[in-house]
Amino acid sequence: MRSFLGRDILSLKDMEREEFFQIFRVADALKPYAAERRNGDLLKHKTLLTAFYQPSTRTRLATEAAMHRLGGHVLGFSDAKMTRAGDFYQESIKDTVHMLEYYGDVIAMRHFQQGAPDEAARWASVPVINCGDGWGEHPTQVLTDLYTIWQQRGTLDGMKVLLVGDMRMRTMHSILYAMSQFDLEGFVVSPPDMSLTEEFKADLDGRSVQYREVESVEACIAEADVIYMEPVVQADYTQSRVEASGERGGTPAAYRVTRELLAARAKPDSIILHSLPRMDELPPDVDSTRHARYWVEAFNGVVMRMALLSLVLGAVE
Repeated sequence: MRSFLGRDILSLKDMEREEFFQIFRVADALKPYAAERRNGDLLKHKTLLTAFYQPSTRTRLATEAAMHRLGGHVLGFSDAKMTRAGDFYQESIKDTVHMLEYYGDVIAMRHFQQGAPDEAARWASVPVINCGDGWGEHPTQVLTDLYTIWQQRGTLDGMKVLLVGDMRMRTMHSILYAMSQFDLEGFVVSPPDMSLTEEFKADLDGRSVQYREVESVEACIAEADVIYMEPVVQADYTQSRVEASGERGGTPAAYRVTRELLAARAKPDSIILHSLPRMDELPPDVDSTRHARYWVEAFNGVVMRMALLSLVLGAVE
């Protein structure tokens, strides 16, 4: 198995099965820090630089919280407009990263441009962690999701996962790539204009990912062990920021998971994950059902990023 020391975390496309489990084991070992709300000193001599060119609540704060829990230091920006990359100069990723690498030991980047973290990693002498790049990937979120499934269900193999939402989403790309390493079967449910592209399906087929496209949630929810959700009422992820304006429309019934549908059709032990934020595809009254695990998932976001930071900075093996 490859070492994580100094390694960029950019994609789940080529992560090997045993590497997932190594990350999960480290997450389990570090989890008490987050659960007990205490800070250690594992990374007390290290600094995290957060470079967020796109809005974030959970990913940025969970990554920063993870570094604090490990005793490290944090600096960075959450609005590119306040940097030279976002004003008159429109400074390039190359020039920006050449500066950032002197200020920290690891860079966590979110960007509206697909491939931006890969570009950053070309120029940075410190590890770069992709925290979401346009319509590309979101490896830290999906590692969190897989860890939550593994923790809650005791396994990843043999699970049937209902993927519902916009299949252009970076989370959907990452989880489908990750499924190539496990005996997971996917049901893909999305509006036609948000469906898997032919190019992406060819890539998945080449990796022997097990999935089939289904017209609605109702048609396959009875078979699902895990219901993995994203909105279909979506912002444009290729923009640095999209303000709410006018009527955004509602989610068609085919892509919603309601309390009533769960009671009528879902497996009693099925779990729901959602990286959030949500629109009306997952009503708040689902929160109190036995299926909801998205708050556990949010907590695990800190734990997972503690594991990744510890691994790439060499504090654990």
